[in-house]
Amino acid sequence: MRKLLCIAAGIAIALGAMGLSACKQEAKTARYDIRGEYFPDENKLVAEMEVSVPNQTENALDALSFELWANAYRAGAKYAPVSELYRPSAYYAGTSYGGIEISSVEGAAGYEVCGEDENILSVSLGDTLYPGDSARLKISFTTTLAKVDHRLGVGRKNINLSYFYPVLCSYGEAGFREYVYSCNGDPFVAERADYTLSLTLPAEYKVAHNGVGEATVADGKQTVTLEAAGVRDVALVVGTQLNCLTAEAGEVPVEYWYTSDSSPETTLKAATDALSYFSRTFGEYGYPRYVLAETDFPYGGMEYSGLAMISSALQRKDVPAVVAHETAHQWWYGMVGSNQFENAWQDEGLAEYSAALFLGAHPEYGDSYENAMKRSESGYRAYFSYRAQIEDRADTSMNKPLTAFTGEYEYRNIAYDKGVILFDRVRLAVGDRKFFTGLKNYVSGYTGKIASPEDLISCFHKAGANVEGLFRSFTDGACVI
Repeated sequence: MRKLLCIAAGIAIALGAMGLSACKQEAKTARYDIRGEYFPDENKLVAEMEVSVPNQTENALDALSFELWANAYRAGAKYAPVSELYRPSAYYAGTSYGGIEISSVEGAAGYEVCGEDENILSVSLGDTLYPGDSARLKISFTTTLAKVDHRLGVGRKNINLSYFYPVLCSYGEAGFREYVYSCNGDPFVAERADYTLSLTLPAEYKVAHNGVGEATVADGKQTVTLEAAGVRDVALVVGTQLNCLTAEAGEVPVEYWYTSDSSPETTLKAATDALSYFSRTFGEYGYPRYVLAETDFPYGGMEYSGLAMISSALQRKDVPAVVAHETAHQWWYGMVGSNQFENAWQDEGLAEYSAALFLGAHPEYGDSYENAMKRSESGYRAYFSYRAQIEDRADTSMNKPLTAFTGEYEYRNIAYDKGVILFDRVRLAVGDRKFFTGLKNYVSGYTGKIASPEDLISCFHKAGANVEGLFRSFTDGACVI
């Protein structure tokens, strides 16, 4: 995310009987088959989801954990999805609530909604799930959308649908990682999976979505069916006022869906230019198509696998940088994952730095690498000076959870600006050849995975660059810039 101050309907994946499989499975990723209908009069999405979960861990599991990120929009949520700073603009019709209600889980011994903020669906398995075996569940749920310009909600013009369904928690050394929502940054840590989504909604809506698929229309309704393989999410932008322009970046189809963009051709060109540049610079783009959608959103933009949102409130001069940043996230989030909750700089700092590289290579967009660096350095130094005046020692450490940031100002300056400075200093220290080889190593070695900061550092080591000390000085907060 960047902050600024078109397969027939009815496809179903036959998962067989619910519960545990009787033998080891070949599947190496989870598979979600979601079938639902959106009812605009009630702002509700009613769905059932069949999910096949292979145990890729080395441990026997008796339960599975799923994130319920949609529950952050409910009344009484401890961790609100929108900060106080952005609430007045995001909640355009006043206070509004949503949430997700689980009505049943088939194939399980039991389930409960729990977690620190009702953010976890814990599913007890009837039998132990051993490494290599798969569990198969059917989860029925209803997601109510708040009236809010945000990742999930009914906006002024469009409906944004992302993380409206339960998402299997990623698994770490201590077990399933369970994270609350955070209005600072992106709290989504999700493994790549294969998806089929079949969504029925009124025929007058136009739908921008990731993956590949098509729509069928009957009796005043349309059913959009899509397949998305090896993605971290499925996301859609739905509206009656959407228009679409298309182009290609090499052999990759690019779509731009917009409502009020005064220069959509320029925005589309920025998207194709960015996709081509990053493919040359970091490694081949990993999805069959790329979709960019202008929509109701309080920040600059938001990334998903093969799709990115940009805010309809952007100033024209800011569009190329935001498009470049969100496009870079196709590598630093979509393809190469990281723990965005614990180490936000790892994808946000790198995406912001990648946007600076793009601007430097494309002066026709009226900006430059040097100007991007100046903005990050001046912004960070102003933040550091401010913090130093109110603290004995300003805490500029970078590896900390999103909920540990004091607010938007600190998060922006640490995850973005200091992240940009870090990658610039690494490049200056090791030279272009080793720097870009390191990033190509990162893509080739960790696509489809969730990489740690140590994994990133090791990719530079593989390129012949000893940068551990430099990284540590930044992430631990020891260096003064």
